[in-house]
Amino acid sequence: MLSEYIKAAMHRAKYEILKEDSTYIGKIPECQGVWASSDTLEACRDELLEVLEEWIILGLQMGHPLPVIDGIDLSFKKDEAA
Repeated sequence: MLSEYIKAAMHRAKYEILKEDSTYIGKIPECQGVWASSDTLEACRDELLEVLEEWIILGLQMGHPLPVIDGIDLSFKKDEAA
């Protein structure tokens, strides 16, 4: 489930080249604060993947709601009976 979530999020990534210095910037619009920049597109993708993984781990540790992507929901549901 986690791998599928990461794949789905990475497929939603948007990349652009900055005119000022020709670096690449990548963002995942649904994942607030997940972005990366690098000199090459491939390096930008690699960095974005690492940032996304860290963002997911931190969000789960802190109990933050994560966006549902392609029907995949990583958020923990508290058991109301507990």
